[in-house]
Amino acid sequence: MTKKTFGIRSALAIAGIAAASMLLAPIAQAAGSGDGEDRRVRIINETRHTMVHFYASNISVNDWQEDILGRSVLRAGSDVVINIDDGTGHCEYDFKAVFDDGDSVVKHDINVCKVSFYRYTE
Repeated sequence: MTKKTFGIRSALAIAGIAAASMLLAPIAQAAGSGDGEDRRVRIINETRHTMVHFYASNISVNDWQEDILGRSVLRAGSDVVINIDDGTGHCEYDFKAVFDDGDSVVKHDINVCKVSFYRYTE
């Protein structure tokens, strides 16, 4: 009888764990691509100008997404780590940096799954 009780409790515990993981899976997917790739990139501003806007859009998108810096800026000589993961599973992104002097620099096809930093220089 002890074995049956243990078996039933184990089965209930396993069923509970399975149900919880099914409920939590969409939350984990919404938080990122869920493929184990690290899409964090250190953006390094080695120019003489402050970066006032920064955009990263996966290569299948034909427009720039929101300004990742928001109200922040990236001063000359500074850097910031940005999680480029937009939840689509893409690794290739286009970057656009806009500087306080009005110049903008666009770089295409940057594989954020393979690079850990990207430098802006003059």
